[in-house]
Amino acid sequence: MNCRVVVEAAVPVYDVETPDEAVRIAISKTGEMLNPDLNYVEISEGKRTSPSGEKLPPAFIAADEALVALELEMTVFNVEREEHASRIARKEIGQRLDNIPLEVIEVEVLEDDEEEEEESEPTSTDSGNEDDVLPEFEDLIE
Repeated sequence: MNCRVVVEAAVPVYDVETPDEAVRIAISKTGEMLNPDLNYVEISEGKRTSPSGEKLPPAFIAADEALVALELEMTVFNVEREEHASRIARKEIGQRLDNIPLEVIEVEVLEDDEEEEEESEPTSTDSGNEDDVLPEFEDLIE
């Protein structure tokens, strides 16, 4: 089973004046920490809302310092359960982002191409034609 995991990170940024500037710096800083080892992780600005449901900017600025909410998305392959995928994503990302809190916000199971092909391929008993079956290895050697 393959899963797409989205992890929220709270990235501190210093000496900024606007939320846009803070987001740009946070994305750049996070990209530097993840690359080249995890260049397949997609980084985007996070979504924040107030308790009343009002949309807030992804960066909170106080005294020229900001805390920026970012969403880091990666695909984890060959896992047993969604919980397993979330642990792998947190570990892989967390090893490179020291002292940055992470929280898994979404795990989506992806369709496996192999499972779809296996379901659509007829077996030798389905087709009823024995000529389609490959000979055994021992028969080929003789």
